[in-house]
Amino acid sequence: MKTFMRTSYCGLVTEALSGQSVTLCGWVNRRRDHGGVIFVDLRDREGYVQVVCDPDRAEMFKVAEDLRNEFCIQVTGLVRARPEGTVNAELKSGRIEILCHELKVLNPSVTPPFLLDDDNLSETTRLTHRVLDLRRPAMQRNMMLRYKVAMTVRNYLDAHGFIDIETPMLTKSTPEGARDYLVPSRVQEGQFFALPQSPQLFKQLLMVAGYDRYYQITKCFRDEDLRADRQPEFTQIDIETSFLTEEEIRDMFEGMMVEVFQKTINVNLGDGAKFPVMTYADAMRLYGSDKPDLRVKMQFAELTDVMADVDFKVFSGPATMKGGRVVALCVPNGAEMPRSEIDAYTEFVKIYGAKGLAWIKVNDVTTGKDGLQSPIVKNIHDKAITEIMTRTGAKNGDIIFFGADKEKIVNDAIGALRVKIGQSASGKKWGLFEDRWAPMWVVDFPMYEFDEENQRYTATHHPFTAPKDGHEDWMTTAPEKCLSQGYDMVLNGWEMGGGSVRIHQADVQKKVFDALKITPEDAQMKFGFLLDALQYGAPPHGGLAFGLDRIVTLMTGAESIRDVIAFPKTQRAQCLLTQAPSPVDEKQLRELHIRLRNPDAVKAG
Repeated sequence: MKTFMRTSYCGLVTEALSGQSVTLCGWVNRRRDHGGVIFVDLRDREGYVQVVCDPDRAEMFKVAEDLRNEFCIQVTGLVRARPEGTVNAELKSGRIEILCHELKVLNPSVTPPFLLDDDNLSETTRLTHRVLDLRRPAMQRNMMLRYKVAMTVRNYLDAHGFIDIETPMLTKSTPEGARDYLVPSRVQEGQFFALPQSPQLFKQLLMVAGYDRYYQITKCFRDEDLRADRQPEFTQIDIETSFLTEEEIRDMFEGMMVEVFQKTINVNLGDGAKFPVMTYADAMRLYGSDKPDLRVKMQFAELTDVMADVDFKVFSGPATMKGGRVVALCVPNGAEMPRSEIDAYTEFVKIYGAKGLAWIKVNDVTTGKDGLQSPIVKNIHDKAITEIMTRTGAKNGDIIFFGADKEKIVNDAIGALRVKIGQSASGKKWGLFEDRWAPMWVVDFPMYEFDEENQRYTATHHPFTAPKDGHEDWMTTAPEKCLSQGYDMVLNGWEMGGGSVRIHQADVQKKVFDALKITPEDAQMKFGFLLDALQYGAPPHGGLAFGLDRIVTLMTGAESIRDVIAFPKTQRAQCLLTQAPSPVDEKQLRELHIRLRNPDAVKAG
């Protein structure tokens, strides 16, 4: 007779199996001794089931008495209904229990460093003991959801004719963006590979090679400063296609994200309508961000022109300087804010480089300055006051905050303030936040950004992004006017993915390099293999890449992408589980033709 290690997952045993014998395997989540009867909460990746150990079976009961948390065990027993009043409606298995007949310890466990149902663990503890942390039901749900998202993406792309093609992990360093992770070559002395920041160049080569529709769910590597939504290695859903327009590309992958959300978390992301589309210029003008959170119902009011002639230098200075900006953010009902809350927001905007936070409380909008409460009102003439009230649409009981500085500081500071107030308890009480999914596209990005430090233009996206039709000549005469065929998908203030139509014509590519002051020699050295390939009838092509980690983080409501990655790094790019990075011995370094400047960092060997 055939025997089974197990016949079902713990969390999937239901009333449908009542009266049947089952064999289960899993981990002891908790053992409870209730006056001679021992209850074991048995856990596996699908959930919990309650096991009842009766003293009538002496040999089995003796094993049960010695069970401790995280013992790995096998249970064989009878599925029966729980007694009346003990049903746990939150569990699939909550209406039944297993009357244990046989119990075997597959492997005992030492005392774990924490209880798996402890919700107050530090991240250091969780990452140091990541294997145990991954046993926690919340983490198992995250990992299962991540898998389902990836599978839904694969199924969608397969149905639309895309094929999965791998690209190299060891490639050429092309320093145009974040810092590369370098890998020394043992065979080629003094030479280095780089880990790919993305498969960008290779997926373009695949389009030239005629594969038409490519995708890959792949690791990417960037040696950059970290934050909650960044990791040194992250996972990208990388996609490229030929012979589609920008709008066709956006439509196809908007459909993909709608399907992913619908099939994995039962959310109708688009509510049957197409995602709203906003230009980069409008996003920055209204929200100070190229990834605005549309759930927050506040917008900037532009005041730069209004403040040029006021006596208040804090406003007139930025209003009249090159690259300065003055904006207002009207917070409905915000006049009831206590001074302590205003002071807290003042400290908050300083994180983004702002020197302070001016404000006006509107008590009576009909009486001019007399109806306003603020230390700055006396320094602003009546015409400007009237214009402020008109442009902000302020009403009695509102508060108006102001940002005045270099444009980037204003955008960053007041943009972050807008989101912080909107998502605060007060903001939700005042109706400033809609609890919904708010997807959108941001389009028409500038081709170039001006680097003040180096006095040169840099590519906003990458140097292979195509300009909008009719903007090609501006690349050499007025680069600041040139817009790209770039696009980002944004959801709830997070950039979910971004891409562009690529340059496939040599003369246009040369204009881009000229604007970036990349000489033909430099271009050939850095990107020669792509430039050479583009000569062979390169098709019109474009694509985008989605951040798988970010998608799953948003779906789960996790605070950080580290909560949806099995083995993440800390914000200092360390793996606390494996203690990487770590020193290597001298012999390994010699084989790689490397000598460290600090010999103390080398492990003796």
